[in-house]
Amino acid sequence: MSYSLGAWANGLTEWTDGDTAYLSIAFTWKLDEAYRRAQWFKAMGMRVVAGGPALFQPKLRRHHLHEIAEIPTKIAIIDGKPKEIGADAPGGEAVQRHNPMATYASRGCPVGCSFCIVPWMEGKTFTLLPDFPVRPVLCDNNLSALDARYQDHIVGRYQAEGVPLLDANSGFEPRTFDEEVLARWTPINRGPWRFAYDDAADGQHVARVMRMLDKVGVSARRRQVYTLIGNEPFEACMDRIRQVIAWGGEPYAQPFMKLNALVYRPHVRFDWTEHRLRQVQRWVNAPAKIWRKVPFDQYDASIKTIDAPDARQMEFVK
Repeated sequence: MSYSLGAWANGLTEWTDGDTAYLSIAFTWKLDEAYRRAQWFKAMGMRVVAGGPALFQPKLRRHHLHEIAEIPTKIAIIDGKPKEIGADAPGGEAVQRHNPMATYASRGCPVGCSFCIVPWMEGKTFTLLPDFPVRPVLCDNNLSALDARYQDHIVGRYQAEGVPLLDANSGFEPRTFDEEVLARWTPINRGPWRFAYDDAADGQHVARVMRMLDKVGVSARRRQVYTLIGNEPFEACMDRIRQVIAWGGEPYAQPFMKLNALVYRPHVRFDWTEHRLRQVQRWVNAPAKIWRKVPFDQYDASIKTIDAPDARQMEFVK
C-alpha cells in the first residue's frame, strides 16, 4: 500500500448524511464562509451541525453561526474544573475530512501558549486516544511531552501496522525533546523534525535540539522550525530566524494572529507593519528559499521571477 501526505482542505470542510449537513471549521476566518454554507443548507431544508476549533474560541461566543446550526459540545474536567470543549466529530472523524491521511493519538498540550487554540479547546492535560487510526500525518500537539510509555505505544502502533510517519505535523517541544525522544521516534519518522521557536526564551532549547540533530546527521531540510513573527519586535524575530539558519535548520515564518480573527490578516504589534510581516513570511517560506540567496534587507519583493509562497496548510488545531 502506498502512503502520502494527503491534501488539506482549506480550513473548512463539509459533508452530508441523509438530511443532515456537517460543517467542520478549523480557522476563525472561515466562520463567515461557514455561515453562508449553513444558510444554503438550511434553505435546502436540511439540518446543520457545525464543529471544529474555530467555534471554541471563547471571545467569539460561537459567532452568529450558532443561530442556525447545532454545535455539539462535551464537558471535560480540565485543571480540576468542568469545562466545555469541542465535540467529537459529528458524522465521522473530522480531521480525516480535512486530510484523509491525518490522525491524532492524543489531544491537549500542557504548555498553554496564549496564541494557541489548544488550551481552550482541548485543555492543558493530555487526553490519550490509544486506539487511534494509524495514518502517515500525525497531528498531536506536543509529542515529546507525552508520557514515555505512551510515546512507545504510538511508535509501536506505526511499526506494527507498517505505516510510515511522513509528517509529525505539530511537532515536538524543544524543552522536552531529549536523546531518548530522538532515539524513540527515529525508527519511524520519515519526514521533518518539527519544532517551534516562539520567543527568545526558547533559544537555548532550540539550540540544544539542533546540536542533537547535528550529532546524528539530520539534514537541514529535515529540521523545520516554526518561527513566530510579530509577537516580538522586528529585530528580535529576525534574530530568531537567523539563528535557526545558523544552527543548520530551515525556518518557517508564522505571523502572529489573534485567536478570534475573522479575516486572515496578521495582528500588527511593536514596530511591525502588515506589509513587513507578509514580506518576511514570503522571504522565509517561498519554495525558492529566498533566504538562502539574499539577505532580507536586500530582498526586493517586487521581483516576479521569484517563486510565490507555498500554500502549506497550517496544522489543524492551531
